[in-house]
Amino acid sequence: MDTTPDRPVTTTPDPSHEPATAEVVPSEPAGSGRADETGRADEAAQEDEGADGGPSWWHRDHPTFTALSGFFAGLLFLILVPGVYGAVLNAVVAYDTAERLFPYVLVALLVPAVLLVVPRTRRFGCYMTLGMVSTAVVVLGVGGLVLWILVARG
Repeated sequence: MDTTPDRPVTTTPDPSHEPATAEVVPSEPAGSGRADETGRADEAAQEDEGADGGPSWWHRDHPTFTALSGFFAGLLFLILVPGVYGAVLNAVVAYDTAERLFPYVLVALLVPAVLLVVPRTRRFGCYMTLGMVSTAVVVLGVGGLVLWILVARG
């Protein structure tokens, strides 16, 4: 049985389900940076609204957005930065020179350190560091376990 319609179906949003607009009163003093961030977040949310007036998928003010993006940024940072750096070095210079220059990839660890120091990015930096540390623990743990099994089996 074919259930596809013969003509295109158009839907219109129900006006009774419109989101309520309320004034957000910051709980911190007026001179703090949080009140300014809230105002900018509201402006950004209004800019990010879809064509139909509803909120888009991009909710920067969601409580878990910073945590998830920071964690996965740390995971990708730990995996991609050394790999790409090694590949570029190997493509540009001789193997011995690339081997000698590879430890300079540790300079890239300044990125999460700076994110941890700057107050505005501290939360993101904490979660990025958590992502980097947990990735390193998992990779080293699994690698050590596999090596131990291979050596133990002879």
